[in-house]
Amino acid sequence: MSQFPNGFEAKYQQLLGDEAASFFATFDQPAQSGYRTNPLRPAVDAENSDPQVPWSQWGHYGKVQGNGIEHVSGYVYSQEPSAQFVATVLDPKPGERVLDLCAAPGGKTTHIASFMQGQGVVVTNEINRGRAKILASNVERFGITNALITNNDPESLAAAWPEAFDRILVDAPCSGEGMFRKDPEAMQYWNVDYPDECARRQKLILQSAQAMLRPGGTLVYSTCTFSPEEDEQIASWANANLPLNLVPIDKDFGIESGRPNWADDDDAVKMTARLWPQHLNGEGHFVAKFVKADDAAIHGKLADVGRLSATQRKDYEAFVKNDLTHGLSGQLMAIKDQLFVVPVGTPDWRKVHVVRAGVHVGTFKKNRFEPSHSLATALNPADFQLSIETTQEEYTQYRHGDLLHRDLPGKHYVLLTLNGMGYALGKLVNGSIKNVYPKGLRV
Repeated sequence: MSQFPNGFEAKYQQLLGDEAASFFATFDQPAQSGYRTNPLRPAVDAENSDPQVPWSQWGHYGKVQGNGIEHVSGYVYSQEPSAQFVATVLDPKPGERVLDLCAAPGGKTTHIASFMQGQGVVVTNEINRGRAKILASNVERFGITNALITNNDPESLAAAWPEAFDRILVDAPCSGEGMFRKDPEAMQYWNVDYPDECARRQKLILQSAQAMLRPGGTLVYSTCTFSPEEDEQIASWANANLPLNLVPIDKDFGIESGRPNWADDDDAVKMTARLWPQHLNGEGHFVAKFVKADDAAIHGKLADVGRLSATQRKDYEAFVKNDLTHGLSGQLMAIKDQLFVVPVGTPDWRKVHVVRAGVHVGTFKKNRFEPSHSLATALNPADFQLSIETTQEEYTQYRHGDLLHRDLPGKHYVLLTLNGMGYALGKLVNGSIKNVYPKGLRV
């Protein structure tokens, strides 16, 4: 039997009764690993024998190799199976404006973007600056072109963006009990008072979140904990005290309803969903879905993007003509010597700390334009005039920082691929492919 923090075993023995033995037994079983394939990428000829996660359109059981081409190129994203239920419930649509409020490291953001198909805007926020950088890296690798990455507290965002979103996900900071099997070190932070501490913070986050949701919009609240204080009781509180109404979640494949007897016999919490490790192949998760009262359009101004100078536009267009098959869709924005393409419909961010707006296209140098590594994952092989297939050995060499060679004339920025999957830009100069792979990503 696993060694639990003081008070944990007694708490769930009392809550679960006869079910407690099967619940505790799961902690001595291997954690469930999973991943999602990326629908933003073109299909590749590869068989996938890994079983599908039944509640996730692109989800599979199995592990991802961190240095494998599928991960490096953003064709797959490692995400625990139960966590894949959350964005499925949120059900974002192409063209909407969606907020992932507590987003790092990015699993649910990348899932949201999969549904949106590059249309609309996904604002993905993380309050911790270091984790926001990790979020930005994962968004880039997945090839999301319609994201605005921010680093703010929820209250500040609520002041800047009242009623500005069609859908909001609050994957709330929680006591993490559902991750004890996957990450036993998480147990060291737990004590009997911790769930109540988390619940107080979760209420504040939800108050800010609902202020950013347009009337008629959808808000999904989720945790990776078993704690009723952070699950049913929070859902019941929000249903009663905020302009949010709980709505039913479709439940199948061993997913169960929330338990009213854990929330003062509030039958409304039957509409919420619990994923228990003793009843399905996944870790612990809780999900509640709300719709905001009334119906109204999104509120607020759009971002006023910085225009390109005539010289900048000329240099960018020369790069497109020489190296790409078409220009980038979206609004081009220059910040000093840096070029970005920002999704149409991005909200005004003047009062918000932005980590990255859209896609970093590249840097303006003297009389030329130097593209960013972001294009290697934001674009697909068909978007480049020249993509060069490499061997496994060349893939390893290039990611180490070495040069490659091809008997090809001219000067072009090219996309390097392995098994048809793009992973890096290269600078072709008369037969030599100079290495422009970012030093921070080299292996």
